[in-house]
Amino acid sequence: MTSEEVKINVEKALAEIRPFLESDGGNISLVSIEEDDRLVKVQLEGACVGCTVNQMTLKSGVEMTIKKYVPQIEKVVNIER
Repeated sequence: MTSEEVKINVEKALAEIRPFLESDGGNISLVSIEEDDRLVKVQLEGACVGCTVNQMTLKSGVEMTIKKYVPQIEKVVNIER
């Protein structure tokens, strides 16, 4: 998979999970894909920022969905701004 294909597939994964986040007043955006397409940095937004379970959402929901689309991704991290 080329870097462009990885980005497209990560965006597809985020589009799949976004409605679930939006239903709780949150959202997510892609910040970057790094380390030879193995690390994805995202930013949780809205209600997700202060949510006490956002790390569980990140690992159980976001990371799992991204790995479904792009199996070589090893880790997804939230970048707080």
